[in-house]
Amino acid sequence: MKKFQKSDRLNDLPDQFFASLAKKVTERVNAGHDVINLGQGNPDLPTPQHIVERLKQAAENPVNHKYSPFRGMDYLKKAVATFYKREYDVEIDPVTEVAVLFGGKAGLVEIPQCLANPGDTVLVPDPGYPDYWSGVSLAEAKMHMMPLLEENGFLPDYSLIPQEVADLSKLMFINYPNNPTGGVADQTFFDQTVEFATTNDICVVHDFAYGSIGFDGKKPISFLQTKGAKEVGLEIYTLSKTFNMAGWRIGFAIGNASVIESVNLLQDHLHVSIFGGIQEAAEEALTTSYEAATELKDTYERRRNVLVKELQAIGWDVTAPKGSFFAWFKVPEGFTSTSFSDYLVEHANVVMAPGIGFGKHGEGYVRVGMLTSEDRIREAVQRIKKLNIFKIKMKNSISN
Repeated sequence: MKKFQKSDRLNDLPDQFFASLAKKVTERVNAGHDVINLGQGNPDLPTPQHIVERLKQAAENPVNHKYSPFRGMDYLKKAVATFYKREYDVEIDPVTEVAVLFGGKAGLVEIPQCLANPGDTVLVPDPGYPDYWSGVSLAEAKMHMMPLLEENGFLPDYSLIPQEVADLSKLMFINYPNNPTGGVADQTFFDQTVEFATTNDICVVHDFAYGSIGFDGKKPISFLQTKGAKEVGLEIYTLSKTFNMAGWRIGFAIGNASVIESVNLLQDHLHVSIFGGIQEAAEEALTTSYEAATELKDTYERRRNVLVKELQAIGWDVTAPKGSFFAWFKVPEGFTSTSFSDYLVEHANVVMAPGIGFGKHGEGYVRVGMLTSEDRIREAVQRIKKLNIFKIKMKNSISN
């Protein structure tokens, strides 16, 4: 059979680093091992029942058996505006400032193609979500990496960006609560972000995927709560994490009307919108009680507390994340992020994602997902303890 060659654009896409890790895990499972996977980012709990029931009802409505409007149902965009007003006291125009997305990832990959031309620069966090790189590659743009260092609270330092780079930059990604580090942003940082973006004519894309998951009594703030934020950017929100709707593929972009129009225009050529039943379910999630999201956040906080306490008890000097459902831990001396991850898989059947997969500044760390039960977390720690890697017990505070 004739083999057709991939386009240069596909060949230039970044490698899927975690494919090799997934292959190792699959091989261990197929060999009959009991693997505890803390390397994934896939929520483990079901979607709240009232949202599922709304989908069931909507599926029986013949209206939803037809093509939905290209740019999404008006009732869903109004629900987005209602949600942002209720949760963040942010006024959103549902007609001009909301784009319905096939999950947050779709928007993150699409926006560079909407705003950047070949050769333009995009500012990207390092470590960061690898799909930022994919969107930049598809736009044939280039990246300038912004280091996220622990000593700076995993926030980029804009003063370190050379002015000649800022002058060439069209777009910047930020993400708080942060994947992979679990860091959070405060109002001062967002004020600095608006100032930097305004001065340098850069569009800010705030990936707010973990917006519902903040710990120690602190609710993460929206970038759009910042004065001038809609002038310089937008926010990407997904229902995947807030309401355990990862497999439903529904999210939205909110903010600057000109960027929203560009996203909608690109999607006009790519999609014919999302099944109406899922849009109804999304409306249900956004407009009814927020209690399910709060309960889910509390579950992750309990898991975090167990994880940190148990690891500190075996001598691993770890720092508790402040948000998201990920923890970001330094690997022990003598290991790289990849060698430590491989060692855990091979000798403890415990999976943690190597930090190098999230960028150069992820080296020396592993990302740990809190997406399994407290009992399984305890079991994972006991397996690690038996490896006798850690010797000294630490007494750091869970809440920092």
